[in-house]
Order: sequence, then C-alpha cells, then structure tokens
Amino acid sequence: MLRPFIELDARLLEQISIYIDLLVKWNSRVNLTAVRRREEIVQRHFGESFFAAARLLSPQAEESIIDLGSGAGFPGIPLAMFAPRATVTLIESNGKKAAFLHEVVRALELRNVSVFKQRAEDYSGSTQLVTMRAVEKFTEAKRQAAKLVQPGGRLALMIGAGQVKEATASADGFKWKEPVPIPGGHSRVLLVGTKTVRVE
Repeated sequence: MLRPFIELDARLLEQISIYIDLLVKWNSRVNLTAVRRREEIVQRHFGESFFAAARLLSPQAEESIIDLGSGAGFPGIPLAMFAPRATVTLIESNGKKAAFLHEVVRALELRNVSVFKQRAEDYSGSTQLVTMRAVEKFTEAKRQAAKLVQPGGRLALMIGAGQVKEATASADGFKWKEPVPIPGGHSRVLLVGTKTVRVE
C-alpha cells in the first residue's frame, strides 16, 4: 500500500505497524484522526508523510525540524523515522494528543524526537525546516510557522491544491517552489518555500 509513495525497509515497516496499533487503540478514546480504516491510515497518513520525507530530507540528514500542530504525529514522526539523525520537535498544545505523541515516541524508541505541549507562540527557538499538515485556522498557523523558520530555512506545507494560491499570496518573505502533487488522488500537494527575510 505504501509503494505509490515510497519503498521502505523492514525496520521502518515494523515501526509503522506498532504506530498503527497505537493510533487505532487511542483513536477509540481520543479523536486523533477522522481516518479509521487501517488501509486508509497507511495511505493517507504514512504514505503522504513518507512521500514528503523523501522529498525534504535524505536519510542521513541532520537538520532541526519542527512539526507544527502535530496532532497524531504526521508528518513529524515519519520524518524522524526516515532521518534518524535529524532532531524533530512536535508542537501540540492539546494535552491528550501530546500524551499520545509521547507514547508513540516511547514505543518506537525515537531518541531524536521531543514533544512541546504548548502553543507555537510560546516556542522560543527557530529551526531549519518547519512542517505543517491539516491544521485548523490555516492562515494564522502559517504565520506562526513562518516565524519559526530560520533565514535560509524551509517551510513545507501539506495542503489541498486549492489552498496553494492562499498560501503563496502574501508577501511573507518566502520564495515558493512549484507544488508537488502527492499520490493518492486526494488533490493534495507538498508546497515548499525558502525563507529569504526575517518575518515579524
């Protein structure tokens, strides 16, 4: 099911299996994702996230990464799985979702991941790569994400094709590449911009 998106080794496939079991278990009590079927979870969440990972990073990458509004951990945790030398911070202000993220990080033994259980406005650092996928209040969240990107760093948005114009319309200090269609037939794209100036 992942082949349209990426080829993965046995170690990563085993980690994905553990992650899915946890996601299904927690999703019965905490609303982590509206996607319930395992096959759809594999394609929509893992497929899309690893597709983005392969286009944003090499497996040996040592970049610092923030996943803003991480929710159930996509794409942040797959990025950390794909590039184990990268340092990934998951920003998630919802306490129950943050608890789930801690559980996944522990179960997968991901030593390169930390969870920041506050709002993005309260995070004091900046980073080389910020990712954002399926967040509420997109325009406001994008503004916060832009502030977290170091000059010369990248902002990677996993959004609907119809949101590209909105995402690139403002003079926000980013130079945007052409959006890359994500496989799966859901009209979603990976949009990446490089920060050229400081955004206040």
